[in-house]
Amino acid sequence: MAAIVGLDHVQLAMPAGSEAAARAFYRDVLGLAEVPKPANLAKRGGCWFEGGTAKLHLGVEADFRPSRKAHPALLVDDLGAFAAYLRERGVELVRDEPLQDFERAYVSDPFGNRIELMQPSG
Repeated sequence: MAAIVGLDHVQLAMPAGSEAAARAFYRDVLGLAEVPKPANLAKRGGCWFEGGTAKLHLGVEADFRPSRKAHPALLVDDLGAFAAYLRERGVELVRDEPLQDFERAYVSDPFGNRIELMQPSG
């Protein structure tokens, strides 16, 4: 029987023409590396980013609405330090209750998409 063996990437939507804002947040603030989109997909707009094992693709959606509930959860090595770093850059961060041995917080990207940040506790 065939089986799912992993997760390649998560795609989030963004408004058309917002690549500069995506780069300013995902690359310059979160510290993810931008990776080139294949030529056949680049003409559609959007940006792709990677960091560690995380891969985030931002694609243009004509009738864009932010994802306020569904979200990627990114693992960080020091949530306290990362939270302070984000606040220094004007990013609002909301702490949430610990869940299954993880400390958690949420931020929103420039388009209103929810991003969870998680650190294993203990």
